[in-house]
Amino acid sequence: MLQRSVYSMPKAGSIKNLNLQTETLTQPKPDEVCVQVKAIGLNFADIFAMQGLYKATPKGSFIPGLEFSGEIIAVGEEVQEWKVGDKVMGATKFGGYVSHINIHHRYVIPLPPAWSFEEGAGFLVQGLTAYYALKELGNLQRGMTVLIHSAAGGVGILANRICKKYGAYTIGTVSQTKKIDFLRAQEAYDDVILRGDDFDEKLKSTLKDRSLNLIMECIGGKILKQGWEIMAPMGRMVVYGSASFTSHGYRPDYPRLIWKYLRRPKIDPMSLPTQNKSLMGFNLIYLYEQTDMMHQLLDELQALDLKPQYVGHVYGFEAMHEAIRLFQQGKTVGKVVVKVEE
Repeated sequence: MLQRSVYSMPKAGSIKNLNLQTETLTQPKPDEVCVQVKAIGLNFADIFAMQGLYKATPKGSFIPGLEFSGEIIAVGEEVQEWKVGDKVMGATKFGGYVSHINIHHRYVIPLPPAWSFEEGAGFLVQGLTAYYALKELGNLQRGMTVLIHSAAGGVGILANRICKKYGAYTIGTVSQTKKIDFLRAQEAYDDVILRGDDFDEKLKSTLKDRSLNLIMECIGGKILKQGWEIMAPMGRMVVYGSASFTSHGYRPDYPRLIWKYLRRPKIDPMSLPTQNKSLMGFNLIYLYEQTDMMHQLLDELQALDLKPQYVGHVYGFEAMHEAIRLFQQGKTVGKVVVKVEE
């Protein structure tokens, strides 16, 4: 048994209650490996979980965190494909904000030799999110026009790279001008839009004679509605988040959330056949429960040979709260990673 450091919450509700503590970690079970975590990737689902806005959040005390990378330091007696010293990246159904983790051997995969631990910690959750949304739900095809919101975020960057592998035309949207500069310098988006009150007019102008075939929707509210109305017949909107509902404070701003909820766009299912459009949504936690499907998707994703995730911000383990606050503000570019020192 060893002592590990963990960020734990007594229950969901306020990020202020996320506390660093030490606990004993038992030996891995026969089908598990023990990973010394080197880097942790932050995700919006972490924020929603800590604030009690994520349905999949465990009841009572829990450890946030969905993805990590590190080195295997022990293997269970039934594990054949891993050995001590192997470098891996992994996904977990919560429990990732730790210095060491015991996890089933099928929930880690090899870290590519040329990738850093920080790059590995930013790939699995956002790569699977982008690939599943685009290919499995969006039916991504060559020549499609794809609208990708939060284009400078981890999912947005990987979604654009996947689209380019399939010969799609991509339009990214961002909330700040500096992110446009980054995308034009670093990523091969065909066009980038600064979201604002005139988003619908900007989108129409950018599209020109193009049909909007697929939308990666993670904003919600007015932006969702405008995208839906402009999307072409036979188009598909895939919803995987609601960034407009994110609170910048420790706790959810419930009056604001209720106001937004009551004013949320409402799309009548009976209108879908007439409009000939599709509205879909998914939760990556579902994929976690479907291990064979997850590995199949990962094999397909890795076969695309994408560049490693762009890591824009790295914090030390003791600065977890600082990293979370920056992430909440929507000012980040690329992946936010917390590095765990030995």
